[in-house]
Amino acid sequence: MKALTQIGYGGPEVLVVAEVPDPAPPGPGQVAIEVHAAGVHAGDVWIMRGEPLMLRAVFGRKRPKQPVGRDVVGVVSAVGEGVTTLAAGDRVFAESDQGGFAETAVVDATYVRRAPANLDDAHAAVIPVSGTTALQGLRLGGVASGDRVLVIGASGGVGTFAVQLAVALGAEVTGVASAAKADHVRAAGATHVLDRHTEDPTTGSARYDVIMDLAGAHPIRALKRILTPRGTLVLSSGTGSRVLGPIPRLAAATLMSPFTRRRLKPLVARRSGDDLDELRRHAEAGRLRPVVDEVVPFDRAAEAIARLQSGGVRGKVAIRVRDDRSAPDAAGASADAAGGTARRPAQPSSTAP
Repeated sequence: MKALTQIGYGGPEVLVVAEVPDPAPPGPGQVAIEVHAAGVHAGDVWIMRGEPLMLRAVFGRKRPKQPVGRDVVGVVSAVGEGVTTLAAGDRVFAESDQGGFAETAVVDATYVRRAPANLDDAHAAVIPVSGTTALQGLRLGGVASGDRVLVIGASGGVGTFAVQLAVALGAEVTGVASAAKADHVRAAGATHVLDRHTEDPTTGSARYDVIMDLAGAHPIRALKRILTPRGTLVLSSGTGSRVLGPIPRLAAATLMSPFTRRRLKPLVARRSGDDLDELRRHAEAGRLRPVVDEVVPFDRAAEAIARLQSGGVRGKVAIRVRDDRSAPDAAGASADAAGGTARRPAQPSSTAP
């Protein structure tokens, strides 16, 4: 089969689509998925670059030990012993352990669920990692109806979902993004949008019940000042140092939390089949509308990761592994799912970052 392989750490040049052996048949509790599309998320960029450097202690010193890719959508081709909730032919989406950027992926059935019926493959494929992170972050913050929520990094994959899901919970959302992406954040449901280049949310008079920081550009103490007296700061990845990444910042929040009435909560998202079911329900009800900025053919999969790395993406980027056969009107489904934002075709290679 074809799969995206990584020959080392670095830029997009280390990623190559190559012929590799088919995976072993699914074992007990596993399913094999014929992958139709795959979503790209920030973690794929980190693994490509091998940064922060501590990642290499987990994934491999010179290159990843496992193939790359986590978000997949496709059709079950085989099930292992003990799997009773899924059958061959079921259309599913999943968060794999790795190896999702391939024509076939074998995934623990625990993390495989039926895909949203109203979304085409590209839009369903971008939900698992980013959608689960957004959902778990808002849950950690205890977001409720009437809350004022600030999402820093609101135009990215996790941020777009966080805005939509917070609005679905009845919150009033302020998003922080570049001015060029303000319309995208408003379309996701934000009431207010701050330009990250000219408007510092930590210097204003507004106070928030929950802050979800997906960028890591502001000091924790500054963010804490704009929380309500019993508000919650949810800290996700951000950038951090080249060696340890965001870990020191997340550790500092944990150490500071017992000494303040405000809650400081590092977010470590985990795979969850139950959360995929919840995200599917939100999508089918129209509350979650994946925005796919670009769909890239599989033989140019490295460009999809380069595109995300460039920082110019609104929402998500997807890789088309096989032709989309999931919806009778795939183009219409894409436009409706994205709240009027139709997916863009892949750009010619000369325009890729």
